Amino acid sequence: MNNEMKFEKNGLLILNSALEELGLAGISLSAWLGQDHILLMPQEMTALQLLAFFGDFYDDFDRGAAVQMMQRLGIQPKQQIKQMSKGTREKVQLILVMSRKAKLYLLDEPIGGVDPATRDFILNTIISNYNPEAAVVISTHLIADVENILDDVAFLNRGHLLLQSSADELRAREGKSVDAVFREVFRC
Repeated sequence: MNNEMKFEKNGLLILNSALEELGLAGISLSAWLGQDHILLMPQEMTALQLLAFFGDFYDDFDRGAAVQMMQRLGIQPKQQIKQMSKGTREKVQLILVMSRKAKLYLLDEPIGGVDPATRDFILNTIISNYNPEAAVVISTHLIADVENILDDVAFLNRGHLLLQSSADELRAREGKSVDAVFREVFRC
């Protein structure tokens, strides 16, 4: 793949060389949440066993933070992953990612496919649990739901950068919300 990590959908393209320049060369420094990761979780494990597994695998995993998030989200620690609803499995996945003390969080559609109340809860979980010394990259089509937490925006289409700007500068320059600009750029 020629020294690059690539997410195909209207998403994110990060060159490994760019990560090296940022001092983020190791994948172990990043935490990724993607739609397909639910399938990668060991289905026979309980949520608690999964926390232990992650703790063994990642040196930066904060088990205490994970347990607190599980309690706040109402996750049953002894329930097997395969017995959980899709929404609950997604919450477990979010807990695993946000319990890392990563330098870079890559969150692909973290609020896709959930109801508005759950979206708010997920965004609050992200904002209140990420490493403050880290960068958080959120790939989403639900711009209106994340607009109030955006510092910078980048619009990508099939691997091509269409627009990159500070969210505040974009609003001031265009005289409209980031969501409105997004809808114009990607109008069918």
